Amino acid sequence: MSNVNVVLVDDQQLVRAGVAFILSTEPGMRVLAEAENGELGFHAAMAHRPDVVMMDVRMPVMDGLEATRRIREAQGPPVLVLTTFDDDDVLWGAVQAGAAGFVLKDAPADDLIRAVRAVAQGGSWLDPRVTPRLLAVLQASSHAGPRPESFNRLSQRELEVLARIARGASNPEIAEALFVSERTVKGHVGSIFSKLGARDRAAAIVLAYDAGLITPGAS
Repeated sequence: MSNVNVVLVDDQQLVRAGVAFILSTEPGMRVLAEAENGELGFHAAMAHRPDVVMMDVRMPVMDGLEATRRIREAQGPPVLVLTTFDDDDVLWGAVQAGAAGFVLKDAPADDLIRAVRAVAQGGSWLDPRVTPRLLAVLQASSHAGPRPESFNRLSQRELEVLARIARGASNPEIAEALFVSERTVKGHVGSIFSKLGARDRAAAIVLAYDAGLITPGAS
C-alpha cells in the first residue's frame, strides 16, 4: 500500500498518543506533526502538507471547524474530523467547513486506519454510527437539503457513482469498478455536485442519505 502522512490535531495529549500509536501499526502510515489547537493545526497542515489532517472539533484558541474551513480555503489537505457522540451541534458545521469525513474517537483501530486511507485517496468516510445523528441535525436545522427534483436530475450512472462515493471509494476505484476512465468519473462527480448544490463529497453523501437514496451503514 502507498505511504500516508498525517497531521494530528487534538487538545488532549492522551488522544493524540492513542491515535498516533494506532496509525503507527499500519505499514507506511506515519504522523508527521501534532498540534493541540486549531490554529497550530492549520499552520502544521500548511507547513507539512500531509495526505490527511485528523482534526478534533472542540479545542482552545481556534476550534476544529474554523481550522478546517481555513485549511480547505487555502487548498490544503483533506480533513478527517475526530468526533464523539455529543458533537451533534457541530456535525453539519463540519460538513459546511469542508470536512472529508467523520470518524468516532472510540472507533476500532481497523476502522480508523480505513478512514484515513479512504480520505488520503480522495474519498470520504462517514462512520455509520455518526450518520443518523448527522441527518437528524440536518433535518432539524435551517439547512434544508436539495429538493427531490434535484436528485431526479441525476442520471442512472451519476446515481451509481454517488452510491460508490458514499462507500468511501476514490475516483480511481470508481473508474476501475465501472470500467471507465478517471476523467469520466471526475466529470460525473462534478455534475453530481452541481445538480445537488453540494460543495464536496461529504456534503453530497449526507444529502443523499437525507433523501433516502443511500442507507447508512449499507455496503
